[in-house]
Amino acid sequence: MKTSPHFLYEKKGHIAIMTWNRPEKRNCFTPEMIDAFYDAFGDFDKDDNLWVAILASTGDKAWCSGGDLEAMIPAVTSGRFKINEDPTKRVFHDIFKPIITAVNGFATLELIQGTDLCVASENASFALGEVRWGMIAAGGSHVRFPRYLPWWIAMEVLLTGRPISARRAYEVGMVNRLVPTVDKVLPTAMELAELICENGPLAVRTAKEIAVRQWNHEPAYVLENALFQRVRLSEDAQEGPRAYQERRKPRFTGR
Repeated sequence: MKTSPHFLYEKKGHIAIMTWNRPEKRNCFTPEMIDAFYDAFGDFDKDDNLWVAILASTGDKAWCSGGDLEAMIPAVTSGRFKINEDPTKRVFHDIFKPIITAVNGFATLELIQGTDLCVASENASFALGEVRWGMIAAGGSHVRFPRYLPWWIAMEVLLTGRPISARRAYEVGMVNRLVPTVDKVLPTAMELAELICENGPLAVRTAKEIAVRQWNHEPAYVLENALFQRVRLSEDAQEGPRAYQERRKPRFTGR
């Protein structure tokens, strides 16, 4: 199993705890971190003694602020890291054990949307910022988000790229538990996990599997992937990351 000092994996009884551990970089992920992420969740899914996962972070500035462009762009362009090799699936698409996110600071919604419950501190915020850099998210957000929330809320997040506060996220149903301070986030997530673990694990997994499979996102994911490729290959998608790296405002042309 691939590991990374920047993505931690531990087991506590029936609960698996995965932790983004790169606080000095706002927990931006690298290809190595994503490899460790997928391997950890693969192990969690196969281990019959693990019933619930918690996806947490270290630090209080960001839960995970997305990909580290300086590391991810070369990996993607070289073919070292592939996006959506199976266009019918997205992250957590076929994991039927419950996953809880424990959020401090800023969080990209791309990795939260495939989870089942969310605990957040008052200092948390949520966004999909790709459009600000001439790109779009490719992890299922355009499919999942408008189905989770009122259309107008989903469109504000998708089209502005600006964050919404934890309080607002709680009000519109994106957050299950809103806690006042950072130190209460993981304990509250653990309480939820332990509550779920009191139930029959087969019944819990089956309840989630029914909910996920009946939703049947697959044709919509194929559409998202096809249109994502159109944007990925555009001039704007080259200009946005270049502007980000040069710490300037992008000059988009719509091509």
